[in-house]
Amino acid sequence: MPEIYDLIIHNITLATMTDDDDYGVVENAVVCIKDGLIRAVLQSNDSSVKQLETEESIDGLGYWVTPGLIDCHTHLVYGGDRANEFEMRLNGASYEQIAQAGGGIVSTVKATRETSKDELFKSAAKRLSYLANEGVTTVEIKSGYGLDLATEQKMLEVAAELHKFSNIEISKTFLGAHAVPPEYKHNADDYIDLVCQQIMPKLNALDLIDCVDAFCEGIGFTLSQTRRVFEKAKQLGLPVKLHAEQLSDLGGSKLATEYQAWSVDHLEYLSPNDTPKLKLSETVATLLPVAFYYLSETKLPPIKALRENQIPIAIASDSNPGSSPCVSLLLVLNMACTLFKLTPYEALKGVTLNAAKALRIDNKVGSIEVGKQADLVFWNINCPAELSYQIGANPCRKIVKKGKLIVNKDDK
Repeated sequence: MPEIYDLIIHNITLATMTDDDDYGVVENAVVCIKDGLIRAVLQSNDSSVKQLETEESIDGLGYWVTPGLIDCHTHLVYGGDRANEFEMRLNGASYEQIAQAGGGIVSTVKATRETSKDELFKSAAKRLSYLANEGVTTVEIKSGYGLDLATEQKMLEVAAELHKFSNIEISKTFLGAHAVPPEYKHNADDYIDLVCQQIMPKLNALDLIDCVDAFCEGIGFTLSQTRRVFEKAKQLGLPVKLHAEQLSDLGGSKLATEYQAWSVDHLEYLSPNDTPKLKLSETVATLLPVAFYYLSETKLPPIKALRENQIPIAIASDSNPGSSPCVSLLLVLNMACTLFKLTPYEALKGVTLNAAKALRIDNKVGSIEVGKQADLVFWNINCPAELSYQIGANPCRKIVKKGKLIVNKDDK
């Protein structure tokens, strides 16, 4: 007796993202879904197609279909904004000068501490909706604007609630070592003690942490302080990732590889000689082109070395109030191509399969394969390169999440 599928999708062209150097195109495709998973990928001229049985079918209207997009590095939950600092930078102040004057991350910390949980949820949900409207089905959200137990917990609880009240899967990252809070301004080591001995263990006990991050930089934390955070994470059985080599080369990426970090992010100042270490630890290089653009940086990440060493390259929005107030992953695709000279294929892979690898969920999402979760986006385009080529357009027409049609703009 033939299997009865929950959903069959036909009249589509797939960019499966399963090939190492191409989109993995399947023309005239038919996708069969059962229990939220892809059970078969066929072509319309396959003799078995006529025998398929289903509860529901979707005519894809000739659209291209990609895996659901993944934004693997965001700071979506925060209070206030920093438009004033944008103006300060345009009047000549540097990122470091703004931070040293009490601006930067610390100003968002003050606003986030003062904002209620409900208001944080409302503002983050709005930002999340913009990403979702462009086909994003999975998002990583970091804490790090609380820098005390109560606010860090509040932020991560909001991230968890965003998952419950949306169709977006959320990966929750504890970024307690994001900046030194005002009350520890001259005592960073004591603050790291607080993070390691109290905040991280308590939030982990509440099941609010999927991964641990830190900001290893001259205006952030030293290598030794970052190592202490990683050691505590290891003790608690938590994986790590790292903001590294954004403004200088402190060797944060090398440290992260010692702990088999999921990813190292930014990397403008990463030494090409250090890229082979990422391969050995299976660490993904996550590039954040909007922050590069927004801060008017000029030092490019070592793209050639990353390619030569076959390091998976993810790209992400880095959505945050200070250096990347961006809520468009399609814009990120364009910037990755124009600023970092990624190919359109590399950019799309950076927000699908490689982004999934950066969150260690590539066993279930990131490509269109039998056995993986049916997270699919339908695009009214002529070829996948259009997703990187266009600026300001949103050709997303339908979204399927876990085998359910959750967005259908063609009905509007």
